[in-house]
Amino acid sequence: MSADLILVGTDGSDEQWQVLKWAIARAAQSRATLKILVAYNLASYTPSGIEGSYMPLDDGQLREQATETAQKAVDMALRAGVPHVSSEVVPGDPATLLLEGSEEASMVVIGTQGSSGLADRLFGAVSATVPSRAKCPVVVVPRFQGGSPYTPVRRMVVGVDGSDTASTALRVGIKEAELWNAKLTVASAVPFATGNSLMAWVPPIIDRARVIEDIRTGLDVSVDQALEGRQMDVARHVLDGNPAELLAEFSTAVDLIVVGRRGRGGFAGLLLGSTSQTLLAHSTCPVMIVPTVKDAPVSENESDTPRKLPWERA
Repeated sequence: MSADLILVGTDGSDEQWQVLKWAIARAAQSRATLKILVAYNLASYTPSGIEGSYMPLDDGQLREQATETAQKAVDMALRAGVPHVSSEVVPGDPATLLLEGSEEASMVVIGTQGSSGLADRLFGAVSATVPSRAKCPVVVVPRFQGGSPYTPVRRMVVGVDGSDTASTALRVGIKEAELWNAKLTVASAVPFATGNSLMAWVPPIIDRARVIEDIRTGLDVSVDQALEGRQMDVARHVLDGNPAELLAEFSTAVDLIVVGRRGRGGFAGLLLGSTSQTLLAHSTCPVMIVPTVKDAPVSENESDTPRKLPWERA
């Protein structure tokens, strides 16, 4: 995986220009190389008349549109001060191409939707597939609904739950906040009030305030470990509530949310199946999804021995 390569998929629709702007701002901020992927996919044959016969299609027009989109995107990135920009226009399934690109990229940036025509071909299933299978962090940029722009990133939230994946997301989030000089909040959800939640078994006699305090202590330990000596002011919160709802609320007040792809539940456990799609559909700010520990690259100095987490039972 490259330490300085950002891969962004775009299609030229109004919605996807916002995605491109986020990727450009991120590449300019970190002086990273930006690679712009414009993929198009077209059925080989289409009905030619009422009789139902089929005729082959020429993809020349689609490729021409995609090439124009790529050139506009490159020009935009260069004007924004991105030091190194490249583009690729290729036929094929965009999700597959982005997943292949994630093997080399340090970050993939995608949107939640496109418009008609070429946009539909690019973003039909990309936002559902790429975040769950990419080998690097994926930033999903929602449709811009107005208000403050998504960049520069000034406020961030990292959702954690004590799992290894959440710890990885926390380290990534700290580095991202450091890059943007953003205010960072680290939050954990304790869904006591949810009847079918993992915490629903806790009997009323248990002092829930004490449980929250114990989790807060573990959260402090996790944050201090992840900071690795950095002098950074990090707000820490343990909240009673449903993780998806809390994240959606946070998204209205921050510029970026960071979560792990899998975990024990809570924030990291969101990013599986339909719940993850609900989060991505309702977030009003970009969401960064960090891969599982087994998918993430391991440095040569990192031990293979599982690290004892502060929230684990003795």
